[in-house]
Amino acid sequence: MHIIFENHNFYIETEKSQIPWLKVFTQEPYKELSDLNDELRQQLWEIVNIIEKEMIEYYQPTKINIASFANMLPRVHIHVMARFQDDNYYPNPMWGEKQREHQLTLPDEEKFFKRVFAALQKFA
Repeated sequence: MHIIFENHNFYIETEKSQIPWLKVFTQEPYKELSDLNDELRQQLWEIVNIIEKEMIEYYQPTKINIASFANMLPRVHIHVMARFQDDNYYPNPMWGEKQREHQLTLPDEEKFFKRVFAALQKFA
């Protein structure tokens, strides 16, 4: 895992996985989304929206999954995952039961990270 974008309110971290998977964290360890003020909450959803659009354009996945459980790590963070019909868990969640063993062939992830970084410069 490494950080691909950071500003004074948020940082975006990669998740090692078969699929493209980013996590958006608040810098402050807010426990619930309702703990964020309106401006921060709006920025969070704008960032998630940008990541989703970049994932769709770059990877052309079957579906985008967005999740926020935060039971194990009780702080605000949003998972954004590009899902593919033949990924190992689809249609189950990535935390669910594995359905198959399949090697995905995907475009270079570093190029994707650079695209996301560039798209988020308005928050820098």
